[in-house]
Amino acid sequence: MAEKNKITKDMLIGEVVREHPETAIIMMSHGLHCVGCHVAAFESIEDGCKGHGMDDEQIDQMIKEMNEAIEEKEEESA
Repeated sequence: MAEKNKITKDMLIGEVVREHPETAIIMMSHGLHCVGCHVAAFESIEDGCKGHGMDDEQIDQMIKEMNEAIEEKEEESA
């Protein structure tokens, strides 16, 4: 995966969903249902997850799944 497409926990939820809509379902499956919330435009993935009671391990797992989904989509488009 190109490094520029790698999702990190400090990225804004709204930015990630806008650039990679396929990640929204992954966030929601982990209990992060604020992907469409007005706060998502200003809140980092980490802050949103912590606000929903997720620990670092859960956050890292969700980010891993989102990066894998982006990579799969890029491979399909290539």
